[in-house]
Amino acid sequence: MTDTKIGSKAAPVRFENVSKVFGKDVVAVDNINLNVEAGKLVTLLGPSGCGKTTTLRMIAGLEMASSGKILIGDRDVTKLPATDRDVSMVFQSYALFPHMSVLENVMYGLTFSGFAKEEARSRALNGLELVGLQGFDSRLPSELSGGQQQRVAVARALVLEPQVLLFDEPLSNLDAKLRRQVREDIRAIQQDLGLTVVYVTHDQEEALAVSDEIVVMRNAAIAQMGTPRQLYDAPNDRFVADFIGEANLLECQIVEINGDAATIEIEGYRHTLPRRGLSEGAATIAVRPSRLVIGSHQGIPATVAKATYVGVRMEYTLTGEFGQVFAVHDDVDAPLDPGTEIKMGFADKGPVLLPG
Repeated sequence: MTDTKIGSKAAPVRFENVSKVFGKDVVAVDNINLNVEAGKLVTLLGPSGCGKTTTLRMIAGLEMASSGKILIGDRDVTKLPATDRDVSMVFQSYALFPHMSVLENVMYGLTFSGFAKEEARSRALNGLELVGLQGFDSRLPSELSGGQQQRVAVARALVLEPQVLLFDEPLSNLDAKLRRQVREDIRAIQQDLGLTVVYVTHDQEEALAVSDEIVVMRNAAIAQMGTPRQLYDAPNDRFVADFIGEANLLECQIVEINGDAATIEIEGYRHTLPRRGLSEGAATIAVRPSRLVIGSHQGIPATVAKATYVGVRMEYTLTGEFGQVFAVHDDVDAPLDPGTEIKMGFADKGPVLLPG
């Protein structure tokens, strides 16, 4: 094997005013600007049809940009075919050859790229070790679990030592428990090897768990970019607030501004929070279910409409003049019965005003 360390070739990816139009008027990606730093994992997140997969495929060279510029490192790859881009892609379906052994599957891309058989074998064995599958080289894909098959697909991409590694919905064929394990594996490999990874998913929890940065897409454009915590704690609008984790959206009045702080009021209950550039008047807040305080001495009148025990916590649906909200509470030993009237408040770091 060469002395080149996998991940040492990691390169940044940059989109400059990139659009993709299919046919005459189907805009799949609309004039986006994007910067993926070398060695970072950036997730493209959004609902079906938002443009995330088309964006990924344009990095890979499987789709060509209609306008704009795509750079990998300092190299303009906008017009280059996939074979000349030095990227590898892990597909949703794994795309393993069923008649080939695990080792042969991992070697395939190396052999196709012109590596001698022994060099390809050495790299493939090293790749299997990286993903925790040493000793599995003689098995067929049908003899592996779904998670193990996914790791083979990752190893096959890794051994090519790409500048950028791409993942297209890599966990969608796995059950919930296995999804958690494999996403942790992918994140650990990415961090250990310093890989540049662009990752596509529609699963918010998955994006929060694996990403250095998340790009939320909507209607072929970027709605908001930021770290998982930035997007979760300070969404820019209703769409991002509701799409990144669960959020209760409540109408309120901003009744006082004091520097960068605003005091809001809902049914006589007041709370102070960052103003986020807003002025006095009608506004909307987003409140995570875990940041609603149930049974506070002062608060908004509410009624427990539904109570559900899920083991580690209680889940409540609360109703009132504000409409309906979803709340969670850690006290499973003294649950509230449906019909109970309570006061509902906000945690100190509770709601966030939505500028959009």
